[in-house]
Amino acid sequence: MEQQHKLIIFQEKEIRRTWHQDEWWFAVLDVIELLTESVNPLEYWDRLKKRELENTGIDLSTNCRHFKMTDSDSSTQETECANTETYFRIIQSIPSPKAEPYKQWLAKVGYERMQEIENPELAAVRARQYYHDLGYTQEAIERRMQSIAIPTQLTEEWSNRGVQKDKEHAILTAEISKATFGLNPTEHKQLKGLDRENLREHMTNLELIFTMLGEAGTRIEALKADAQGFDENKNAALKGGTAAGKALAAFEASIGKKVVTSENFKLQIEEAKQQQIRLGKKWKD
Repeated sequence: MEQQHKLIIFQEKEIRRTWHQDEWWFAVLDVIELLTESVNPLEYWDRLKKRELENTGIDLSTNCRHFKMTDSDSSTQETECANTETYFRIIQSIPSPKAEPYKQWLAKVGYERMQEIENPELAAVRARQYYHDLGYTQEAIERRMQSIAIPTQLTEEWSNRGVQKDKEHAILTAEISKATFGLNPTEHKQLKGLDRENLREHMTNLELIFTMLGEAGTRIEALKADAQGFDENKNAALKGGTAAGKALAAFEASIGKKVVTSENFKLQIEEAKQQQIRLGKKWKD
């Protein structure tokens, strides 16, 4: 188990958290103390769990886990923690005015998600607005939107062809990346100095282009071979990624430099700001 213990300052209150299996886990009692201002968070947590179990039959501790964390007195002890999903569920059960803003936000997010399910175009509209607010040009926005659409089509194709989501999808994605760039996604993130950030969101435009080429090529290969199951789709991923890798090598030879670099999202935002300044527009942080 790999743990990265850190504090997050939230409303001037320190919330202990740890990183485990690609997600954050938060100290439950810290959250309880923040949202209730109880002098005895443990007692409040016990009463909250009992009331929720009696009213809904749901045990809020079911999805919690225990990790060793440092307490306020510098002692280390097993601490009950919740991941983000469980954390939000706990918030919904807390009858406190301080929890109300979070409940309203969750309701808003849930409503927007329902809208997007009924009208998928809304998700694209919101994504475009997100990139626009960050200062991306229209051309860059369209490229980013394509970088969302193409892998979505590929993962849907994999699912239809019997490839299991999550683990097997991740393995095939890594195969495409390795064949295209000579780096798997983890190595690519390390090159850019990233940790938990989304790699695709930190790619340069050229990296995105060749990533999409490998993914589009993989889908074509899967369709051509009518690939079924993991092994056959892995072969298609290798072919699609290899074709993109050859195109990348030819392009790099032509321009005389590497496409894969340490440049990341922060540098892209700075470039966007400078572009706004050159155009005589005021940048909004």
